[in-house]
Amino acid sequence: MKILVLNSGSSSLKYQVIDMETETVLAKGYFERIGQADSFLTHKVKGEVHKFEHYAKNHDKAISFVLSRLTNPHYGVIKKLEELGGIGHRVVHGGEKFANPVVITDEVIKGIEECVDLAPLHNPAAILGIKACKKLAPNIKMVAVFDTAFHQTLEKDRYIYPLPYEYYEKYGVRKYGFHGTSHQFVANRAAELVGKDIKELKIINCHLGQGASVCAIQYGKSVETSMGLTPLGGISMGTRSGDLDPSVVTYIMKKENLKPDEMEKILNKQSGAYGISGVSVDFRDIEAEAAAEDARSILALDNFHYLAASYVAKCAVAMNGFDILTFTAGVGEKGQDSREAICDYLEVLGVKIDKEYNQKVKGVEAEITAKDAKVRTFVIPTNEELMIARAVRDVSKWTKIVQKGQVLES
Repeated sequence: MKILVLNSGSSSLKYQVIDMETETVLAKGYFERIGQADSFLTHKVKGEVHKFEHYAKNHDKAISFVLSRLTNPHYGVIKKLEELGGIGHRVVHGGEKFANPVVITDEVIKGIEECVDLAPLHNPAAILGIKACKKLAPNIKMVAVFDTAFHQTLEKDRYIYPLPYEYYEKYGVRKYGFHGTSHQFVANRAAELVGKDIKELKIINCHLGQGASVCAIQYGKSVETSMGLTPLGGISMGTRSGDLDPSVVTYIMKKENLKPDEMEKILNKQSGAYGISGVSVDFRDIEAEAAAEDARSILALDNFHYLAASYVAKCAVAMNGFDILTFTAGVGEKGQDSREAICDYLEVLGVKIDKEYNQKVKGVEAEITAKDAKVRTFVIPTNEELMIARAVRDVSKWTKIVQKGQVLES
């Protein structure tokens, strides 16, 4: 079975075609600047990279062009669309409606639309991608896989906010958590590496990149995570503030005479490590400046490391200890110094890494545990696309639509 996985952004489209017999990537690509005159596609297949400068005024046109590349005799991996066993769509926010991947129906699309207020930058793009595929490939099963779904196992006392309860009832204001497919993939892989059933393990995964979150996975289920109502919450990130004293927001708005949208832009696009350092939205640039002894860059990284370690500690409390610590995503997989700095804070919890070996691990799967550590530590490259493809393959076995007070089989 071949599965097409799509990740639609507001002006971009990422995709992979995965052969589920071997779980290998047959083709992958990235369509950028959709809607702009200089839009283009980077398509990788059979070890070759092809760039196509192609104007796509909307997601319909972009997906149509991608499908034409996938079925092209020279650039493609399938002869016709009917060879696809399904299409998986990454959807950021499923609210409380979706606790598992679901086969996409008109009712599901409506449910995703109802969550737009909770993810105004992400869900509309996913809907565009879904509707485009529905138009272009109407006979192929489509599945929505939600970033929030994995965290629907959080207990209510851990996801409720200490606000007037009516805001939860009226608007669904609560912690949801994100990066669910990444946390789930890494936790399952960690269990494989130690040769144990995941239902016997307490795992803390650090998904650290431009977006960053920490998750406690107890016996295979998410029981605590750092992101909240939106992907803005939790630890600081590349450009996102993470958690703040709420009065910081209203104080700055009053002082600067800012509107809500203007303040949201500051919190999402101008804060985090970039906000402190003033250097770049890319951690690699900040690390280079820190190595050159730039004080603000050093401060930005120190702040990021401390907050990440603090949330690991919170996750440890949520599970009354942990067996495995994992690092994934851009910084987690390639940031040797960041891993070391975070783990130094965590020695009190039994974490200790082989620092010399850790420096040799960059972008590959490896165990970096020190010999006298109580907790095993791994670097595990994430694979959200494969998790989505697996969900498309397995959806008939475990997909449900979970609604308040009712569970409906899809």
